[in-house]
Amino acid sequence: MNEELAASSGPGALDTADWRRRVFALYGAVRAEADPAEAHALWKAGRDELLATHPASPVPVEEREAFTGVLIGAYQPQLRFEVDVDTDVEPVRWEVPSATDGVIPFSRVGVLHLPEVGDLDVWWLESYGGGVFVPVKDALAGRHTYGGGRYLLDTVKGADLGGDVRDGRLVVDLNFTYNPSCAYSPLWTCPLAPATNTVTAPLPVGELTSRL
Repeated sequence: MNEELAASSGPGALDTADWRRRVFALYGAVRAEADPAEAHALWKAGRDELLATHPASPVPVEEREAFTGVLIGAYQPQLRFEVDVDTDVEPVRWEVPSATDGVIPFSRVGVLHLPEVGDLDVWWLESYGGGVFVPVKDALAGRHTYGGGRYLLDTVKGADLGGDVRDGRLVVDLNFTYNPSCAYSPLWTCPLAPATNTVTAPLPVGELTSRL
């Protein structure tokens, strides 16, 4: 969930390492919970705690005392999918400039076809470690959701909802979309959703910026 690159005045390396360890553990607990709605409640509570108290939180230090948790839309089970990754796509490269690590390279490895939502490209991070990355920008962006789009999956940093990836199948639950760290502070550099991860459907779930 803290998948961006901090500027030089950001958290220390060990704090960031601990944040990532806790994020991995949180998503592990989410995957282990059989009831998706209960898993969602667990995720929200864990995310709120991290954002409010952890030294590597993207919430600015001076704002943490007043922080009461993120605004999350009510769980909508119809926005949870177990879907095959369509790998019959042209291999496109996407390069994202960053403030600290130069260009962050991604390659398109597939596309998700989500009924009543639209198509989302699946990206592979080509940097050290690698990982699946799926951002999404919906019709509410700039009004009720973050204008640059939100993150759904970012497996290199722990945001992994499950699925049998060996068979090309992913759990895609849009109720778990969350804001990138640059939504909280300019100290962070974020890859934002490209055009192929933009859908015309409104998604009033996951982390919101204001109530509908």
